[in-house]
Amino acid sequence: MNIQQNISLKPYNTFGIEANAMEFVDIHSKEELVVLCNNFNLIDRKVLILGGGSNLLLTKDVEGMVIKISIKGIEIVSENEEYVWVKAMAGEPWHDLVLWSIEKGFGGLENLSLIPGCVGASPMQNIGAYGVELKNTFHTLEAITIEEGTVKNFTYQECEFGYRESIFKNQLKGKYIIVSVVFKLSKKPVFNTSYGAIKETLEKKGIIKPTVKEISDAVIDIRTSKLPDPKILGNAGSFFKNPEISRSQFSELQQAFPEIVGYPAPEGFIKVAAGWLIEQCGWKGKIVGNTGSHKNQALVLVNYGEASGIEIWQLAMNIQQSVKAKFGLVITPEVNII
Repeated sequence: MNIQQNISLKPYNTFGIEANAMEFVDIHSKEELVVLCNNFNLIDRKVLILGGGSNLLLTKDVEGMVIKISIKGIEIVSENEEYVWVKAMAGEPWHDLVLWSIEKGFGGLENLSLIPGCVGASPMQNIGAYGVELKNTFHTLEAITIEEGTVKNFTYQECEFGYRESIFKNQLKGKYIIVSVVFKLSKKPVFNTSYGAIKETLEKKGIIKPTVKEISDAVIDIRTSKLPDPKILGNAGSFFKNPEISRSQFSELQQAFPEIVGYPAPEGFIKVAAGWLIEQCGWKGKIVGNTGSHKNQALVLVNYGEASGIEIWQLAMNIQQSVKAKFGLVITPEVNII
């Protein structure tokens, strides 16, 4: 285990922001992580856990230790006639897990194709796309306490999943490092094609009874047509959450803005498309200095060159203010701001 000093984090965040870490360590095994937590008194110093760096905006140097989780591996731990339980280590790229499940013919993750990042961050964020969230296939996870280096398993209920939320972003923030996640996938999948443009994309291809791979391919086609590749243009995917409001509030907004886009959400709420709100405020495709809102998807803020994290955060706050002024709605960041 090699703890490095003053390391640039530019290669480790998809926004491509230049920032330095006072200390940096790349962890490749659960055993290494236990040793680190047991011997380096991490509870008394600032710690940033880093996976794929795809849900992160760095606005300053990191004064403490950055722990890069690179623990790899995917295996079947249990199965029956209908389901298979798959364990994926935290450092596995998320899309690699999706492709692995598709190759095996297992259903459940296909709508989540091409989401950037690693497996370890997926339950923290309760990642979701096209009508499916991680919690739909989640079974358990294994995590290590930063303070003591002890192992704890978390059930579905203990994770307290919400819309882009979990207990790890709230009460337990900064207290655990996720090591692995077990997913319950289906050998006889029932597909969700009603959300977004999946059904339309399948119809254009003449596909009536899709396979797991065909749905994944449709999702990939949709995402690549709308979202920039972070390897080419720095971004962190969707920057803001879709605000959830009451049906009565949505009806009031519909009277003033008949074209407003919304989807049913749990407990009778309506999820309003934040991208539509931002576009109506004139931000889609707008360039401000070295940053801007992407021309194909207003939700995606991009780094057009050497933008600083502060520049991108200032743009985000300006967008928030304009949406609040026009619609009376607050859009909150999905991205972790450091």
